[in-house]
Amino acid sequence: MGRRGPPPQPSTLRLLRGNPGKRAMNAREPKPPVTAPSCPRWLSREAKQSWRETVPVLKEMRILARVDRDALTAYCQCYARWKAAELFLDQHGEVYPIRDEKGAVRCMQPFPQVAIARSELQMLQRYQQEFGMTPSARTRVHEIPGLVRNPVDDYFFGPRPDPQPRPLR
Repeated sequence: MGRRGPPPQPSTLRLLRGNPGKRAMNAREPKPPVTAPSCPRWLSREAKQSWRETVPVLKEMRILARVDRDALTAYCQCYARWKAAELFLDQHGEVYPIRDEKGAVRCMQPFPQVAIARSELQMLQRYQQEFGMTPSARTRVHEIPGLVRNPVDDYFFGPRPDPQPRPLR
């Protein structure tokens, strides 16, 4: 029998989101260093391009760790497959005719790329939620004051005080 309920959130994500349930944090939770993973050599050209565009954004958000390599690899592969399917559909349309033995059109059949594009987009959306890459995912994340200092904010609003860490229970 599988596990019940939604999967638990990492403590850092719960802190960023404000820990609305006020549940005790997991003091023994692993905390991998925030470093960018290396791009796998076997990725397709399009997936590597996605990697080069995505990693700097995730590094700037300070949510990327070396252990995220496999998830990020899967995200980039999904993106490359989704893009290839969408380009095919842009060029050929979504359906093709099925003809009978006399050459008359019997019905229209969707290309396999329609299903591929749909399933890859669903996977992309799941990975984007995991990495906080959608507007709705970002609305659930609250900034911890002082975690990331923006010099422009300091100029306009003055320096922010460092946060006082809450004790773990």
